[in-house]
Amino acid sequence: MSRVLVVDDEPALLRALAINLRAAGWEVETATDGRSALAAVAATHPDVVLLDLGLPDLDGTEVIEGLRGWTQVPVVVLSARQHGDDKVEALDLGADDYVTKPFAMNELMARLRAAVRRSQESAPPAATTLTVGDLEIDFARKRVHKAGSDVRLTPTEWSFLELLARNVGRLVPRDQILKEVWGPAYAKETHYLRVYAAQLRRKLEDDPSHPRYLVTTPGVGYTLDPGE
Repeated sequence: MSRVLVVDDEPALLRALAINLRAAGWEVETATDGRSALAAVAATHPDVVLLDLGLPDLDGTEVIEGLRGWTQVPVVVLSARQHGDDKVEALDLGADDYVTKPFAMNELMARLRAAVRRSQESAPPAATTLTVGDLEIDFARKRVHKAGSDVRLTPTEWSFLELLARNVGRLVPRDQILKEVWGPAYAKETHYLRVYAAQLRRKLEDDPSHPRYLVTTPGVGYTLDPGE
């Protein structure tokens, strides 16, 4: 049984979400504001957080920032904000997915399951480690080291990098990345790729504006360049 923390300040929606999620087999914790959400994550260690952005004390983006300072728990945003900039900001801060209101409950549950799966169920490939330049990618432990120092990745960042690493030196098409990392319903969400590629470059590259490892073929896909 997976545990979800639902964070929303609308009592009726919070109650409805809790009822439906419990009926589907989830263990549910709830919070009605940002500070309570941060405390609940520390206390209950959920498998995924379902987070509304419009909270009474903190903006949801501040909650994401607070969480990413110390935990990589998957965060699925549930928000009435439908502007592309809001989605990109939330993803850029470390959210793993973004669902707009109104929503279909079965789709929301599918996205929660996908977020947990990306976090917990990525099977290691035959090789347990891959060295590319000064990067060491440890598939078994889901860890990356750069020049010997640990690099902290979110579950989605790891899934993106792992897919490229399994195909090191080969171009991986955009639609394949979207389907394998986010799911078949995300085939057109190319802004996810731009956001997460930028995040990985900030963490892995010496000069993110001139990437050495994560190479883009515009309009086609991405390659993890093994170098010479």
